[in-house]
Amino acid sequence: MSKPTVTRKACARIPTEFGDFQLCYYTNSFDTKEHLAFCMGDLSSADSVLVRVHSECFTGDVMGSRRCDCGEQLKRSMALVASKGLGIVLYLRQEGRGIGLLEKLRAYNLQDLGYDTVDANLMLGHEADERDYTLAACMLEELGVKAVRLMTNNPTKISALKDQGINVIERVPLEIPANTDNAGYLLTKVQRMDHQLGLKTPAAANPEPHEPQSTN
Repeated sequence: MSKPTVTRKACARIPTEFGDFQLCYYTNSFDTKEHLAFCMGDLSSADSVLVRVHSECFTGDVMGSRRCDCGEQLKRSMALVASKGLGIVLYLRQEGRGIGLLEKLRAYNLQDLGYDTVDANLMLGHEADERDYTLAACMLEELGVKAVRLMTNNPTKISALKDQGINVIERVPLEIPANTDNAGYLLTKVQRMDHQLGLKTPAAANPEPHEPQSTN
């Protein structure tokens, strides 16, 4: 299968609480989704660029859900880019680790019954993580990025970009303090998905159970 192509259709200035970004809209030959790039600074002339590859999370990014760390990671990555005056936040439309919003909500219901986030996805007939980073690599190439300092806690994301030919020269941790609603979820990401987190867990938090709890 040939490598997908991406086309930058338009960019516009977007003033945010962190500073002015250029928001670029991409179409592609792989899917019909609207993938985006928040860019700051002269990217093509930089030896390396601070980059966040962020997968859409409506519940966390838009609604402020405390079940995950996604919304806080998005804000933190934009703040870090703004502090350097140079960088990119790619916004990929692959909700719920690639399973979509409807299935993510169904997975949440299973988690509330006691299954962890991995088993909930598997029970619904999905992989634990169905995200694909091919388009992210294509977008970085189109933006003229030579080397990447990647903001992530997920080593799989680094490997995936490297496999697509992206020169990832550094991992920049993007840890968000756990809260009582997501501490178990974050622990599952460490124990079952190899995420690199220090987990400063609040004392009141309970681990996300791997085995279902009784509903009797």
